[in-house]
Amino acid sequence: MTDRRSDTGGGPTGGADVVCVGETMAVLASSDALNAGTKLVVGTGGAESNVAVALARLGHTAAWVSRVGDDPFGRIVTESVAEWGVDVRGVEVDPGRPTGLYVKDTAPGGAGVLYYRAGSAASALSAADADRVRSLGARAVHLSGITPALSARAAALVEHLLDHGAGDGVLRSFDVNHRPALWSPEAAAPVLLDLARRADVVFVGRDEAERLWGTPTAEDVRAVLPGVPVLVVKDAEHGATCFDADGAVFVPSPPVDVVEAVGAGDAFAAGFLSGLLDDLPVERRLALGHAVAGAVLCSPGDTLEALPEGVAGIRGHAGR
Repeated sequence: MTDRRSDTGGGPTGGADVVCVGETMAVLASSDALNAGTKLVVGTGGAESNVAVALARLGHTAAWVSRVGDDPFGRIVTESVAEWGVDVRGVEVDPGRPTGLYVKDTAPGGAGVLYYRAGSAASALSAADADRVRSLGARAVHLSGITPALSARAAALVEHLLDHGAGDGVLRSFDVNHRPALWSPEAAAPVLLDLARRADVVFVGRDEAERLWGTPTAEDVRAVLPGVPVLVVKDAEHGATCFDADGAVFVPSPPVDVVEAVGAGDAFAAGFLSGLLDDLPVERRLALGHAVAGAVLCSPGDTLEALPEGVAGIRGHAGR
């Protein structure tokens, strides 16, 4: 099968601070219950591109590498991510597979999120795509546990990028991001634990870790991931703990009036990575993660639309 690269530009033309790798789908959403007359709004949604967009909003050069179908949804997705300031030169257009799709049926009594991504273009990601990632010359590569759930070949790409990043100075970031709709905890647990142990920076929700690995506390999570240089355990409205060579630091979550929770974890990861790239102290990295996540929690979308108040103060001299 012959692929062609997306001709959509956007974003920076030089090396990126961070390359984010993974599937972004078209989103069909409505505030009304789904029925024959429901009107749906087309948007985009993807954990890794959410991180890239938030990093771009924070002033970093961010790139997104993926595959989309040669269809209107693929063009909408790629153009939307590019418009947010992300480099999309690493997106391949697949003429034989469709762009992934999900439907948000969030009205009272609705079905929640319905995925239509089996056999999608992004499920054909493979270790062969690693060259496109490396060609972008990034300081960090961000991956998530969603990608290995798409297909065996997509899982091989994540393994390859984690394994072949060692010793080259590129930071390897991994968000566990277990999606029960894609694979069961029993199937996902050993795979995600193995991948997390290979990364330099790991993000995981405390409840997610408990579901996967039976670890009820942040300290228990650290016990199963003792060798990860930087481990961040998020505990929703309670706060987040960062474990590194200097010990553990906890920063509580500020109060937020939640509109929708989708995308908040991606925003937190972007805020923390921004602080890490700017060499901020751990406390301020966590605070920046909370601030960026809070901005997404307060909006109906799952992508950071504007920087929240207080970010400049948290970043201090590193503000861009």
